[in-house]
Amino acid sequence: MGEQLDIITLGEALIELSSDKSFNDTTCFEKYFGGDAIATAICASRMGSKAGFITCIGKDAFRDFLINAWKVENLNTECVKEVDEQNGIVLVSRHDGCPKEIACYRKKTAPTKISIDDIKEDYIKSAKCFYATGITQSLSISANEAVKKCYKIAKENNVITAYDPNYKPTIVSAEEAKENFEAVISDVDILFLSGKNDVANLLETDSIENVIKYCWDLGVQTVVVKSTKDFGYFTGHKGDIIFCKYGAEHIVDTTCSGDVFNGAFINALINGSTPFEATKIASVVSGLQAQNVGAIKSIPTKEEVIKKLKEAEEK
Repeated sequence: MGEQLDIITLGEALIELSSDKSFNDTTCFEKYFGGDAIATAICASRMGSKAGFITCIGKDAFRDFLINAWKVENLNTECVKEVDEQNGIVLVSRHDGCPKEIACYRKKTAPTKISIDDIKEDYIKSAKCFYATGITQSLSISANEAVKKCYKIAKENNVITAYDPNYKPTIVSAEEAKENFEAVISDVDILFLSGKNDVANLLETDSIENVIKYCWDLGVQTVVVKSTKDFGYFTGHKGDIIFCKYGAEHIVDTTCSGDVFNGAFINALINGSTPFEATKIASVVSGLQAQNVGAIKSIPTKEEVIKKLKEAEEK
């Protein structure tokens, strides 16, 4: 197998077409790419990690665009498989004074073909951390099996494991999301949760402290809960729970901000930061990303983050 990697993520990649006008008014969309797991990988890469991505992409008109874009991002793609399906598409409208509009076409697309046959044990073993999400599990039965296989391989080989249920009621039912969560949680070291979606719907409580303690009892070492109510993050590790304020006050677009946070957190952690320090760094990274339009294209560079952290220290 190839180079030693810092993080490997497994998931889907979508063609993102965005506009600053409503779907009704726009005549032009800007092309990029999106997806929760790949957003995490790209963020980690921009922060300096060697990141790999496992997926299936379609042999359609967007194939070369995706491959070339990932090369620019220094993403390891040796486990990206081409299949005879179309790539998924997400259309996004973001415009002042109006709710964000989203239209997603992801059924029977290339990533739904992900299976255990695409998982190479040596590839997973080459990483310091493996990461996946509930969104990936929801793609198909075969993708769900692939996720579970990766976590088993990682745990058996002392690779750090991280997981985000990333529950979206428009994509999967709460019941299915709970099943996906329960299928992998015993193999998870780091758990990222949304207070609004995951905590409320999957764990059915409004107590962040109780959720963190419950997850500790399940064997999870580090739990990070993103709370929109408190406008920040609660990080639980080794019996301590510490709150960190969100890294931005002026927010333009929060698409994939949670996924970006996860990538920055993992990058900081594997480079020696404590979970609490990693939360502070990741909060700054996701905060910078949310101040611009676009899920992945707005992820800041490492230099921009260092500058922001220095400014915060000087205050």
